Amino acid sequence: MNKTCRLLLALVCALLAIALLPGAALADQPVNPGVGERDQQACAPVVTHGTVRCFARVRTDDRARSARPARHAAPTASSVGNGGAYDPAYLQSAYVTPSATKGAGQTVAIVDAYDDPSAEADMGYYRSFFGLPPCSTANGCFRKVNQTGSTTYPAGDSGWGQEISLDLDMASAICPNCHVLLVEASSNKFSDLSVAVDEAVALGANAVSNSYGGSEYAGETTDESHYNHPGVAITVSSGDKGYGVEFPAASQYVTAVGGTTLHQATNTGTRSASETVWSGAGSGCSVYEPKPGFQHDTSCGKRSVADVSAVADPNTGVWVYDTYAGTGWYIFGGTSVASPIVASVYALAQNGASSAQLNNYPYGQASALNDVTSGSNGSCGTYLCSGAVGYDGPTGLGTPNGVAAFSPPAPPASLSFTTPAQTLTAGVASSSITVQTSGGDATISLTSNSSQGSFSSATLATVNGQASFTYTDTQAGSPALTASATGFAAASQTERVVAAQAVKLTAISPSSASLAVGRTATFTASAADQYGNPADASGTSWSLTGVGSLSTLAGAQTTYTAAAAGGATVSATLGNTLPATVTVSAAPDFSLSVSPVSATVSGGGNAYYTVTVNPSNGFSGSVNLSVSCPSGATCSWSVNPVGAGGSSQLRVRVRNWAARGTYTLTITGASGSLSHTTPATLILQ
Repeated sequence: MNKTCRLLLALVCALLAIALLPGAALADQPVNPGVGERDQQACAPVVTHGTVRCFARVRTDDRARSARPARHAAPTASSVGNGGAYDPAYLQSAYVTPSATKGAGQTVAIVDAYDDPSAEADMGYYRSFFGLPPCSTANGCFRKVNQTGSTTYPAGDSGWGQEISLDLDMASAICPNCHVLLVEASSNKFSDLSVAVDEAVALGANAVSNSYGGSEYAGETTDESHYNHPGVAITVSSGDKGYGVEFPAASQYVTAVGGTTLHQATNTGTRSASETVWSGAGSGCSVYEPKPGFQHDTSCGKRSVADVSAVADPNTGVWVYDTYAGTGWYIFGGTSVASPIVASVYALAQNGASSAQLNNYPYGQASALNDVTSGSNGSCGTYLCSGAVGYDGPTGLGTPNGVAAFSPPAPPASLSFTTPAQTLTAGVASSSITVQTSGGDATISLTSNSSQGSFSSATLATVNGQASFTYTDTQAGSPALTASATGFAAASQTERVVAAQAVKLTAISPSSASLAVGRTATFTASAADQYGNPADASGTSWSLTGVGSLSTLAGAQTTYTAAAAGGATVSATLGNTLPATVTVSAAPDFSLSVSPVSATVSGGGNAYYTVTVNPSNGFSGSVNLSVSCPSGATCSWSVNPVGAGGSSQLRVRVRNWAARGTYTLTITGASGSLSHTTPATLILQ
């Protein structure tokens, strides 16, 4: 073989070697290579109408291919993160995520095309290697289904397999306590992937990550209904070819996630980072999608992309473990990294059941994001392709800084008086006045436009948003009280202060009472000021003329107890004196009468007496009758007990052997505490 042939053969072999790299069959040129650095798309770079490609980019340079992460990496100044890429500890530190304490009960769904048969095992190795808790089918943390929820999986694809490994590893890195749901669409067609998104939501996902996209098209505003799931965070990668808009990132219902170049110096939980626009991040102004109400940028009349961002530059990439398309560790970038990171941050925020579109949350609290202000992904001449203070296209509002920006915005803080205005007497403190804050506790300052007014405390610290005070003003007028606190709108309320004078009684209730001996009646005093406004009567003093007793001699009420029949007067005094009359009648009672008073009977015979209950003073009770029955006789009643005014016949049956003589029968009637007796005579012949 001549020299020329040998050279041609060597060139062919080199090209074949590159083509056969894992995930490299359809590789393209890197977006932003560093010195000796190259990356390529994991999925097919060219798609037909109605299909998409994934946005995972894998490093293919020798430095990346030979690099390996350490299980417990110490920061070094000579390389990015852990041996050239970021592991979970670096990512959690960069974005200050509460990964160790949040996420329980949340499910992050990954929607991708085709099957990765090694997905669960590769994710398990990644988690084990970096000390994350296990997540498997066996322990209920991981679930893998096809686009209709069954376990008949689609055909495999090595490029999409790399995307799946990337997505699962990023969800694990940011939210290790979350459950992970992988939904594999039958193909990379919009029609299949959109069905998979609906299935992920139907299976209970709290956040759904979509790391793919394709060209915008006229019918997308109809098809985007599959991405409209209020209460669920739907994140979509913005692209990896720089300035330009992809769908479904353009949908008004999703959180479009752009990309950054990240330099995070530590892995100890604290952000020590700088970020710039990644030149490959997709961005721009949609052709078809209407502008959501929460977007207010001015150079795009329709939907602007992106909303937020995260690391995406392959040269500051992340570690991914994949054995389906290759043999283990790879360094990945692309906005395919950023979408599952942001979806997992939404999950860490643990948003409850809601009817809100969660993609508007960051716009309500942009200050809780890391603003990215430099770098570019194109030459459009506006913020739509260049980093800027506030909103810009490639990075949106910025990158996560904890979960605050991905939680519902706090309601506007307000401050209010919650007790009605009062009429006060000059020099007398008000009853308790309460102020309430919403949106948190505060230190409240109180002021009055009356120079004579004073507060029990002019500065109040609220507890559960509430605090109370009293107010005193020595001069008649209409003072306006104002409560204010930093961060709250001030609230005011006008009180009424009347001139000081002796408050007078207006009535005693009841003004008269009739009761029996031993019974009680309660009297209440009412008072008013000179304007006729009700006033405090607690200073009332009480006195009694006549027989009986009072339970209290000072206060708005007293109780009178009758001791004997007759009359009495209960008087109340507070600036003036008002009387109440009491008529006391004897207590209800009864007496007994018997007829005949004496009866004669022979042995073996019966004697009969009629006993009558005679009521007095309104007695209306019933009376139980009893009798002292002689020896040798039995006694019985025709009626017992007997009502007021009623009678009962007493039968005394004498035995033949009873001793002859004269006996006294004592008849007793009892009703409650009342008891009376009457005698009868029995002569036995």
